[in-house]
Amino acid sequence: MSTGNNIESEFRRLNEKNEWSALFQKIRSESAKNTCGFLEAVKPQNKNLNRYRDVSPFDHSRIVLTRGRVDYINANLIKVEKANRKYILTQGPLINTVSHFWAMVWEQQSKAVLMLNKLVEKKQEKCFQYWPSKLGDDYLMTFDDVGLSLQYIKQEDHSYYLQRVLRLTDMKTRESRDILQFHYTTWPDFGVPSSPTAFLEFLRKVRDAGVLEADVGPAVVHCSAGIGRSGTFCLVDSCLVLIEKFGINSIDVKEILYEMRRYRMGLIQTPEQLRFSYQAIIEGAQQQLSPNSSPVENHVISPPDPIINEVGDDDVASDSDDDGPPPLPPPRLDSLKKPNGTPVDRPLPNIPNSVSCNDFHYEGDGDEVSQFLVACDLSVARAFGVFAPQIR
Repeated sequence: MSTGNNIESEFRRLNEKNEWSALFQKIRSESAKNTCGFLEAVKPQNKNLNRYRDVSPFDHSRIVLTRGRVDYINANLIKVEKANRKYILTQGPLINTVSHFWAMVWEQQSKAVLMLNKLVEKKQEKCFQYWPSKLGDDYLMTFDDVGLSLQYIKQEDHSYYLQRVLRLTDMKTRESRDILQFHYTTWPDFGVPSSPTAFLEFLRKVRDAGVLEADVGPAVVHCSAGIGRSGTFCLVDSCLVLIEKFGINSIDVKEILYEMRRYRMGLIQTPEQLRFSYQAIIEGAQQQLSPNSSPVENHVISPPDPIINEVGDDDVASDSDDDGPPPLPPPRLDSLKKPNGTPVDRPLPNIPNSVSCNDFHYEGDGDEVSQFLVACDLSVARAFGVFAPQIR
């Protein structure tokens, strides 16, 4: 493959001019112009069903539940029409939304759940464990409010991700479906995987299972908020589908991200995640179109200069914005500050050397990630004057 194609040229230019932060801010600003309403998310009965106060599903694309008495879940259906791809992006379930989560999986006829976070990160719960703790009938979970039960059937350990089979059963009709769960365990919050190659191998395994195809229900993709890591996964997958169909010079990564952001706010949370997306797309395209070519890392002339990020008080809702019990969660960026409270100024890492999955190793748990705020439009949320509390 030629190294002079559009996306590689853009990647080089952004690196050489250190413009990842500027591009990220431009995408946020442009997305804000097309922000849609999210009235359902801020209704009193739904506030405690949101993990984060500043991540709400748009009304026009939200998943509407029909089983049980609750029709709300913090989830959106994302469509990338040209790629013929659909995904459900959602938050990591809370203890009081697990039944809603599985009702959504059942109703949408999803074949897989892609989990891109750990249950606990930086000593904070990022997701309630929504599957049984152990294999077998003795650890069956039942959700009487939606008429479903869940059994843990088996698990495969692939070093940096786990693959589980979970059996979901309608307790009235006794119909059962086996749901594949792909659990990426080494992707830090607000960060990126340490290797594009390992990430692409994970994506290949998911694709090979057939769970992303148009003839099955949309895969459910989640991290903690369902916008950063989840958005990165879907952006890379969609772009690689388009490259395979139309060629690498036909895609505009920014436009595809804009399209996805019309369905769910804030997809891609940091300049680092945006840069990694470009990197993974280029390397994935090389694997698809020219398997014997050298990795994208070898094409980069020099690493980017440090990205200086400034996070102001207006970027994160303060603890004083208390909506009453249950208590509000700590701001999502507290872990991205030094002990004295000042933001951490760190460059994005050099593009890592690609490694095989056998050589893959985990390089930390997010302490070195960019400190950019959750990339959703707080100004819109503030316009409603209400933020939804988090259940811990």
